[in-house]
Amino acid sequence: VIVKKMDFVPYEKRLTTFARDNRHNPTPAELLIWNQMLRARQLCGLKFVRQKPIDVYIVDFYCAELRLVIEIDGDSHAEQIAYDSQRTSRLNALGLTVLRYANREVLQELEGVYEDLCGKIAALRC
Repeated sequence: VIVKKMDFVPYEKRLTTFARDNRHNPTPAELLIWNQMLRARQLCGLKFVRQKPIDVYIVDFYCAELRLVIEIDGDSHAEQIAYDSQRTSRLNALGLTVLRYANREVLQELEGVYEDLCGKIAALRC
């Protein structure tokens, strides 16, 4: 399915309850990156939201200004590579950039994740 880039991001309204539940039950990696990097415009002054319904998915973090999705992948993602690839392709078709980090990276190498994100954000702003 090819979807043209839009000013707004479509979503299925039924996902809002699930997204709210997810916000109340973050993984340790999601909580760490949120509190240490993404919350309160800490990263490059950008506003991020958690557990954002987009299309038929709920993404971990979203920045509307850059149309940027950040996904934190747990161990189960190693078994769902095809699903993640299809999901990323569909989000890309909406004009979104998707960045993925593993739980381990966030929990053990947060400074490296921060540096990588800063570099990719700088490239997106060009």
